[in-house]
Amino acid sequence: MKRFGLVAALMVVPAALVAAQQASVRTGPQTDTSVIDANGTAHVTRVVPLPENLSAQARAWLGKPVSDAAGHQTLAERRSGTDAWQLRAGMAMKAVYPVNLSESKIAGVPVRIVMPLEVPAEKRDRVLICVHGGGFNSDSGSLTESIPVANLTKTEVVSVLYRLAPEHPFPAGLDDVIAVYKELLKTHAAKNIGMFGTSAGAILTPEVAVRLRQLGLPLPGALGVFSGMGDFSRPGDSQSLFALEGLSGHLDVPSAGAQAKEYIGATNPKDPVLSPLFADVHGFPPTLFITSTRDMLLSGTTILQRHFYESGVTAPMVVFEGLPHAFWNDVSLPESREAHRVMADFFDAYVGK
Repeated sequence: MKRFGLVAALMVVPAALVAAQQASVRTGPQTDTSVIDANGTAHVTRVVPLPENLSAQARAWLGKPVSDAAGHQTLAERRSGTDAWQLRAGMAMKAVYPVNLSESKIAGVPVRIVMPLEVPAEKRDRVLICVHGGGFNSDSGSLTESIPVANLTKTEVVSVLYRLAPEHPFPAGLDDVIAVYKELLKTHAAKNIGMFGTSAGAILTPEVAVRLRQLGLPLPGALGVFSGMGDFSRPGDSQSLFALEGLSGHLDVPSAGAQAKEYIGATNPKDPVLSPLFADVHGFPPTLFITSTRDMLLSGTTILQRHFYESGVTAPMVVFEGLPHAFWNDVSLPESREAHRVMADFFDAYVGK
């Protein structure tokens, strides 16, 4: 008994030390610092309070401790973990936004078919294509991104399970989405088709539009770019500031030059299909851009939106305060449900018109 008591006491002491260390770490710097070196690179610390207008749910989420240690996941671990999370999050989304789910193939490409419980007669000739996120190497959105839009628009959504990098770099995923689109054109007018995506899917969506124009095919009636970018030749400013969880979590200093090399492969990073910032987008369909102020792709989204806007495209942009990348995948946040409504209202306004 005495040995057991000694061991227990020894275990308590390190735990107390760890708690004290964690409390110290979580306190952090209390002042701002800023040093700009001769190359113009900023070396800064910032004290950033949570915006007061965030929901209680968002404030609790952003206040959770997240380690800034580098992760060491294998690709297989990332995919299995992402698949498990996507299934759980998708079912949570479905509980809020009831739909019918099935799996199929279109033009030989696997897809998820997301159907509203009821489709009004005037919307039966419409279809929306969801191009999921996941860093081009996993599926982090085929359910969570498609379910709310299908429910709110009362429109069928086809979520494309395109081929993934690094096994299938650009343009494999692009080709899969185009194959699905071409097949849907056989039964739907182009104006009755909308296309949207988050993160990797928000990058693929305008890539698909540029390629469709090259192929001489009609463009969809509307596009949705929800936290994306259009330039693989250089990192955006926000990639130096925000990690996946915003201001918390591990963040590497962005490398200069070409980005996402496992996805782009041997393609010139300024290729206009790969990087639509360098494409002629005059005459593109109305395109909704959504991002947030702690989004690692905030810069990429706003830069591409400006290119569309300056090209005369109807290109509204909605920026949510204080939230990180693709926050709308978490249905428990009131801000997510607001974002879903913005997306749905946009497609209702432009698809089929």
